[in-house]
Amino acid sequence: MALYVYKFGGTSVGTVERIKAVAEKVKKARDAGDQIVVVVSAMSGETNRLVALAKEMQPQPTDRELDVLLSTGEQVTIALLSMALHQLGCEARSYTGAQVRILTDSAHTKARIREIDEANMRADLDAGRVVVVAGFQGVDEHGNITTLGRGGSDTTGVALAAALKADECHIYTDVDGVYTTDPRVVPKARRLDRITFEEMLEMASLGSKVLQIRSVEFAGKYNVKLRVLSSFMEGNGTLITYEESEMERALISGIAFNRDEAKLTLTGVPDLPGVASKILGPIAAENIEVDMIVQNISANGTTDFTFTVNRNDFARAQKVLEGLRADLGGNTTIIGDNSIVKVSIVGVGMRSHAGIASTMFKVLADEGINIQMISTSEIKISVVVDEKYLELAVRALHKAFGLDQE
Repeated sequence: MALYVYKFGGTSVGTVERIKAVAEKVKKARDAGDQIVVVVSAMSGETNRLVALAKEMQPQPTDRELDVLLSTGEQVTIALLSMALHQLGCEARSYTGAQVRILTDSAHTKARIREIDEANMRADLDAGRVVVVAGFQGVDEHGNITTLGRGGSDTTGVALAAALKADECHIYTDVDGVYTTDPRVVPKARRLDRITFEEMLEMASLGSKVLQIRSVEFAGKYNVKLRVLSSFMEGNGTLITYEESEMERALISGIAFNRDEAKLTLTGVPDLPGVASKILGPIAAENIEVDMIVQNISANGTTDFTFTVNRNDFARAQKVLEGLRADLGGNTTIIGDNSIVKVSIVGVGMRSHAGIASTMFKVLADEGINIQMISTSEIKISVVVDEKYLELAVRALHKAFGLDQE
């Protein structure tokens, strides 16, 4: 007997018919002798509807009350799915995050899980029941309902799998696995049979929307095997696991990209100790996350300082820099560009092969694509290029590194 945690996202439970289809899939697994815990999101569109209602009452809704409201979306789904299972003759019991006692910190709308009490779930599983749990939510030490942020149901699923020591955690979505890149950009993109936690973490952080990054971090930390599958077709999906020494590793596993990038450059900045802190400190104080940073070599006592932020934060970041210009010196100018993208190649195979970066740069040069910024880690290389070259860059790199071949 194996224990699996199944997580179904909003599109997978978006209608009554789809909830019934999920119930059929769960019953089939239960009838095969497996123990099943199901984590569900709110029905697609429901969270947005609830947020809109909140803003009709209060333009900036109180975080605590917003959590109380948003948590009801998943509560609807767990009840409906449990009813559908009962109708099929499959015993099931639904739990909210508070009923399980998924204990979180008190950071409303973006809480983090601290611990999980699995006793009630274990009792139900041992009694032959399917356990249906509301994703995205928990409760703090004071009894307040909390939510885990957008995509938090993935994290709930992985956290329950870790607490229950499940054999695998299956994330059911509207795609049938993790691909070498977005098939909408590269039609020849291939589904990967497996990928390492490290690679998936980089892909998620670099723009791949298949899994929420916190869920991948959680899975890696607690060694939870993840499998990404489609709710709408049969298949083995993609297994996300630790690297195995006997696995033959491809140089590059995938290409990620992020359209939500913007670049800010300060020219003529005095080249003095502490200038980076003077620039980035106020940016951080505005809760604006900085991604890539480049500082040029000093010339005539001044330097150029460039960094990227999310495109949604571009205007706010510009305003912060305008306020700093007087303190930085009268010759400092600010140049902004919100028509850039980040393209990244990812693969643990990079560790043992030289020349990956030079190959990437040559491919882009041959296509006439100018690289504006470069960032590297042990298993990834990212470049910033003009937005108009995004699809050309991804397709050229995908072909150059043999990702369109079996």
